Amino acid sequence: MRNAAAIEAMGLFRPKVGPVAAPHGELGDSELVEHVRNGETAAYDTLVTRHMRRAFAVAYRVMGQREDAEDLVQDAFIAALERIDSFEKGRSFGPWFYRILVNRGLNARKARSIRQTEMLPEQMPALGVLPDRAAEQAELRSRLHAALDTLPERQRLAVQLFELEGFSGAEIAEILEMPAGTVRWHLHQARRQLREALEIYQRKES
Repeated sequence: MRNAAAIEAMGLFRPKVGPVAAPHGELGDSELVEHVRNGETAAYDTLVTRHMRRAFAVAYRVMGQREDAEDLVQDAFIAALERIDSFEKGRSFGPWFYRILVNRGLNARKARSIRQTEMLPEQMPALGVLPDRAAEQAELRSRLHAALDTLPERQRLAVQLFELEGFSGAEIAEILEMPAGTVRWHLHQARRQLREALEIYQRKES
């Protein structure tokens, strides 16, 4: 895989030991970017390590499958390194990087959409064999996931980034390249639809 080879060649994702890594760990993201621009690849390793866990979580929200999310994370870190000279001094590295990740993920989803099949019905467990409480929770999760899937793509991402990954409205606005007011509207609409889905489920159960 090209990404894996490129990462290996750059030394990314490999733990650093010794006196070189320690000072980098004390620097902020913007300072690390300046070190990367000066040719210090160890500084980028520190950025990768710092953002890896959250990057995978966001990638999984976008792609929905673990293997695809892992590929997206690798691709996004390589793309960010290739564009590091375009990073504007004084900006926050996080939203800038996650915008790259999300955009590449959305493009990848579009590319695979014609061959993607819906696996949910085959994967759902037979609720009759579960204990009552577990069956109810499984049904509720299924309905909430189904409600999320009905949302427009960027609206779904906005609510997942905000509610599940802890990004602020301003960060989401930069990541998704939309005004902060649009983010607030997306969050409001998504919450309303999810609440309606939950109310329908509760009425059926009562």
